[in-house]
Order: sequence, then C-alpha cells, then structure tokens
Amino acid sequence: MTGELFRSIDEKDLQGFVSLLAQDCVFRFGNQPAVTGVNAIQDYVAGFFESIASLSHVIVASWDIPGGVVCHGHVSYTRHDGSILTVPFANILKLSPAGISDYRIFADTSQLY
Repeated sequence: MTGELFRSIDEKDLQGFVSLLAQDCVFRFGNQPAVTGVNAIQDYVAGFFESIASLSHVIVASWDIPGGVVCHGHVSYTRHDGSILTVPFANILKLSPAGISDYRIFADTSQLY
C-alpha cells in the first residue's frame, strides 16, 4: 500500500492519491491545520503540487501496525527554480476498509519556500 501511495505522490498523480483515501479522511501536513474529507484534501494537495516542480520519496523503513502503517525516510522537493531541499519525514497512516482514514505527515518543510 505504501508503494502505491508514494508512487502516486511522487508522480503528482492527484487522482491516484485521493483514490487511496476514505471519504472522511483527516489529513495533516506538519503543523498546518488538519483538512477533512477527500474533496478538501484534493484541493489542498493540488495546491501543494503546484507550489513545487517535483518531489521524490525514499522509504527507509515501514511498519505495519494494528489498524495502520508507520513509515519514515527522506523526501526531496525540487523548487520551481531547480533547487532541491531534502528532509527526513515520518508518516502515520490509520487504515479503514474504505482506505486511509487518518494521514499524518511529520517533516520540517520550513525551508521549502
């Protein structure tokens, strides 16, 4: 599941990404306010994708836990000017039969913009 998730993100495949989410998913990126619901998450992530040229994740480790997945690695963001920021990240995903129901991203992107 994480392979498909990160592939959709790294390809900036918005439809592929949101297809993995439960309709009432709660999404929180770092210290930003939580966004709830697939439509709101789609709008949020579309704006994020537009704000960068590209991104690429390297998963270092992933653990299946009851009801979810925890993973960590490094993500490289390519800015529109071609410069790159690479930072460590950790994600916590709560899973339901309908898809990802809670998606938490922990990464320091304060130097991205």
